[in-house]
Amino acid sequence: MSIDTVRSFFMWCTIMNAILLVLAFLITSYAGDWVYRMHSRSFPIPREAFNVVIYSFMGLLKIFVLMFNLIPYLALLILG
Repeated sequence: MSIDTVRSFFMWCTIMNAILLVLAFLITSYAGDWVYRMHSRSFPIPREAFNVVIYSFMGLLKIFVLMFNLIPYLALLILG
């Protein structure tokens, strides 16, 4: 497998995961009550705790996208 193939793989992974991150942000921002109602049917959780869980999930997803997609892609760009 060539470096160009791996670079292309990480580029598309970064793009798709960034779209997923933005989509998750938009859904929780504009339809947060709906998301809470949907999940509180299965898991009885107070709204404040749900907000903490969603905020933590978004932060962890952002860290994973940066660490496992964007940084390897940038490193491969530097390598040439």
